[in-house]
Amino acid sequence: MTPSAPSLARARPRRSVARGARERLVERLIAAVSASAIVSILLLFVFVAREAFPILWEQTSGPLSDLVVPRQHPGYDAPAFVWQPVGFPGKHNVVPLILGTLKVTGLSMLISVPLALLAAIHVALFSPARVRRVVKPLIELLAGVPSVVLGFFALTFVADLTHDVLGTTYRLNALVAAIALSLTIVPVVFTVSEDALRAVPRSLHEAAYSVGARQWQTVVRVVLPAAIPGIVAAVVLGFGRAIGETMIVLMASGNAAVTSLSPTSSARTLTATIAAELGEAPRSGEHWRVLFTLGLILFATTFVLDRVGQAIVRRLRRRLDPRAEGAS
Repeated sequence: MTPSAPSLARARPRRSVARGARERLVERLIAAVSASAIVSILLLFVFVAREAFPILWEQTSGPLSDLVVPRQHPGYDAPAFVWQPVGFPGKHNVVPLILGTLKVTGLSMLISVPLALLAAIHVALFSPARVRRVVKPLIELLAGVPSVVLGFFALTFVADLTHDVLGTTYRLNALVAAIALSLTIVPVVFTVSEDALRAVPRSLHEAAYSVGARQWQTVVRVVLPAAIPGIVAAVVLGFGRAIGETMIVLMASGNAAVTSLSPTSSARTLTATIAAELGEAPRSGEHWRVLFTLGLILFATTFVLDRVGQAIVRRLRRRLDPRAEGAS
């Protein structure tokens, strides 16, 4: 039988109420999941800070300034930055670790950013569609390779190659770690940059062609300036990915806490130090506190990178779009 008009009229509000209840439930679930992620990060920060902050008032082997300033140690001819936590008294100067982190990260960015950006430009603006469908997934597949596999690759192949070609004194050094680390940065920078380049309106391309610009002139003078906020965001994400890597630098950097700026000398990073030493540090001792302080430094570095990257992207967008600047 065909339902009557009054029964259909009563069914419609019921379905609307049920649909509205389901939508509210989904919204609350999404909000709960988002809040749980924020709470997890805050709890993680509180845990690290709780273990690190007591170093400010607990009795240690030396003043707190020994963490960042050189000190004259027995057996040394001059004040030096030394990280030697084993022994008494322990030497916990973090400057060699920060310098090693910046050295490995900087070298990896110098290698990966040009490669990733050039690949993104070629795939987004020059390659045929069939080539793009093959090349882009292959590059992004690098992001799924475990870092321990890349570390093993650097340890067994890249180290021998650089030693034979460059004649390096140390087989494992910052350059070897940077080459392997760059393989993890390329997919991040490539993917975000390629999306930013393809998001540039086609009307800008056509306007450049209409005034007689060639393809490379359009790319350099029109497309790249329009996509620069996304490219900057990609570089910031890549830097954050590089500075937080652990396994590759632990296996391939040589793990010597030296203050040399040479790319062919060994290096020791903050993350590798935490991974290698936290399991052997006496709980609640000075070494333990310093390692958690290194974790706070990584937290602060990530936060500053995020804020600086967002500020740069907003400024570039305002410069490219005067209406956004007026609205802000």
